[in-house]
Amino acid sequence: MKLLAIDSSILTNTSVSRQLTRSFLSRWQKIYPETEVVYRDLHAQPINHLSQKILAANSVPSTQISAEIREEMNLSMQLISELLSASVLVIGAPMYNFSIPSQLKSWIDRIVVAGKTFKYVDGKVQGLATGKRAYILSSRGGFYNAELALYLDHQERYLTSILNFIGISDIAFIRAEGMNVGEEIRTQSLHQAEAKIQQLLQFQMA
Repeated sequence: MKLLAIDSSILTNTSVSRQLTRSFLSRWQKIYPETEVVYRDLHAQPINHLSQKILAANSVPSTQISAEIREEMNLSMQLISELLSASVLVIGAPMYNFSIPSQLKSWIDRIVVAGKTFKYVDGKVQGLATGKRAYILSSRGGFYNAELALYLDHQERYLTSILNFIGISDIAFIRAEGMNVGEEIRTQSLHQAEAKIQQLLQFQMA
């Protein structure tokens, strides 16, 4: 079994999403020690945002592609390969300004590629990254599940949409909310998130 784990927070020691991914991976590896884990830290090793040159490289002769752009193309293929070869996807995704970190968006823009992770059949989209389970470790400063705040959520709803688009529909969210509301709420929410991790992994074993 192969597991692809991604951290996207720009914070390090104080990151809640990183704390949750560490906890998840530690628990997972105790249960499934044979798992091959591929780990990407999108802050420590950032992926360049898409550029005109990178996009255009697919439609020009290889002799006209610079070494720099060829390296970018190779990275894109590697990222797609890592995703397609994994049966489990773990993403640490904090909410930044109601959305996801730009570092995570850069990764998404590299792996959502026509003919690789999705295709069109009779005018309809067909995801090609099927047969995977995704765990999203989500952290938020406030609360965005209530009806009045739901429209501000462009984090979890976006991740659900983009993963569904490429064929990943089995998605579980482990959420730590209210991180900036107060210490008591923060502690309670983290405890609930840890309990959710334990619950999901017990269910995974069943």
